[in-house]
Amino acid sequence: MKIKHIIVACSSIIAFASCNYLDYDETNGLNTREDIYRYFDKTKQMLTHVYTYMPQDFGVIGGAMRDCASDDAEFGATGGNIQDMTNGNWSAIKTRDDNWGLYEGVRAANEFLQSLEDVDLSRYEYNTNYENWMKQLGYFPYEARVLRAHYFFELARRYGDIAMPLKTLTTEEANAIGKTPFEEVIRFIVSECEDGANNLPATYVGQPNNETGRITKGFAMAVKSKALLYAASKQHNPSNNQEKWEASAKAAYDIIKTDLYRLDPNEKANNISSPEVVLFHMNGNSAAFERNNFPVRFTEGTRATPATATFPSQNLVNAFQTIKGYAVTLTDNGWECEDPDFNPQNPYANRDPRFERTILANGMSFKGSEIAVYKGGSDYTSVSEGGSPTGYFLRKYIQETTSFEADKEVVNKHHWIVYRYAETLLTYAESMVMAFKNPQYTNSDFPKSAEWALNEVRTNAGMPTVSITDPNEFMKALQNEWRVEFAFEDHRFWDIRRWQIGEDTQKELYGVSIERATDGTLNFQRTLYKSRTWNQRMYLYPIPQSELFKNKNLNPQNTGW
Repeated sequence: MKIKHIIVACSSIIAFASCNYLDYDETNGLNTREDIYRYFDKTKQMLTHVYTYMPQDFGVIGGAMRDCASDDAEFGATGGNIQDMTNGNWSAIKTRDDNWGLYEGVRAANEFLQSLEDVDLSRYEYNTNYENWMKQLGYFPYEARVLRAHYFFELARRYGDIAMPLKTLTTEEANAIGKTPFEEVIRFIVSECEDGANNLPATYVGQPNNETGRITKGFAMAVKSKALLYAASKQHNPSNNQEKWEASAKAAYDIIKTDLYRLDPNEKANNISSPEVVLFHMNGNSAAFERNNFPVRFTEGTRATPATATFPSQNLVNAFQTIKGYAVTLTDNGWECEDPDFNPQNPYANRDPRFERTILANGMSFKGSEIAVYKGGSDYTSVSEGGSPTGYFLRKYIQETTSFEADKEVVNKHHWIVYRYAETLLTYAESMVMAFKNPQYTNSDFPKSAEWALNEVRTNAGMPTVSITDPNEFMKALQNEWRVEFAFEDHRFWDIRRWQIGEDTQKELYGVSIERATDGTLNFQRTLYKSRTWNQRMYLYPIPQSELFKNKNLNPQNTGW
């Protein structure tokens, strides 16, 4: 029997202390660097430490998922930090989600790469593990370089031009480094990922220890593809340079051609055996996500109020079509849908199957009970008491078997999807239609069309195919597909920015109010829960003012901040 060893991201494995995110402390408080890198296991632990900085979003901003700063959701705590990102109080001083700490991951990667050059395990040549150790050591530098490239991408999509240290820095060097232009950052990421893809295995099954959760050839290709997609998108390609879109299409098609991954009609969240997922961020057991996001009556009094929960919006609900592909919209005049089978008394039935994997709505079954958010229902309560401000609850990533019942507590693992194959297909669809302005276009280099790629994802989801000849209408359908396919997987917030559609989408957040008559008839009313603030400067993050004070070379500040 083969045993899979799973890398669990635990920041307590190795901890660095530092006064600046861009400097380096070469000890871990227990050993010298030289001692650590004299042993294979400790060397591997240092690489595992580099993994721990990989971003995930089970409530990264004070308990709120990042989508709460988009039109897909609202955060339950009205005083939560994420509210500043939607009410105009976000600033270079109140950065909220700056993620400058990713530079700690960059520093850890740089330190590891430099130290790895001096690793000499030849004294263990006759150890039975020596051959396996040397094989793994051969992968280590490429894993670290792809991780570093991934962290640079995460920083660049936040800030645009970024500092890009490629070696460990002293405090003085860290406080003097300048910014690298966004396009140069992307070129570096692409180069590093190409090297990684050429030298890393497609899978670690059959490799030493059969580990899950390590950087593979596929993930190196995925980071390259994602970086080129952002470089081609309107935010960073205002002139709509066709060559950038072709480069993005090629990177995505290169993944498709590998045949390493396939779409999975089953739930991908938390399913480490899914053939669609390229990389998971592995985590240990926890009930925190459910404690924050279960409808409050299922938390058995263990959750503080108001709810530090993510509540899907009516804006997002409107994005899910019926199972036959008809649009459904809740307006001021009630539900509107041209599907002859649509029942306005049961509006959440017979919808896109992805709906019930993403959102808990009135009438749905959950933990052997029926969700009731109509006024007077078992899940209707004020926001201050843990109720939903939008009339909906989160379903994506929720482990339903989690229990808070005294003496019967159940906790589960939550593995964050960093990248999955559906993203490759939608990237290919978008890049092809933007490059060639024809959803059906193919050529010898790109034998699959944008329409084919979009319909692959829709068919896998159980939705009917579409045939749209107008490229602008196709893009609207594709943007909606990105939204429903990747809801609460940390895409919508960023897609708004790379498409530059904030002005049209981010000013009004809607929910639903439901009243139940004595005869059981339901009346659904769209409600404006909140008017939000949006301005152009929000397309990029502000550089933290504290960093500008320390390093004047990080100027100029991003526009508008």
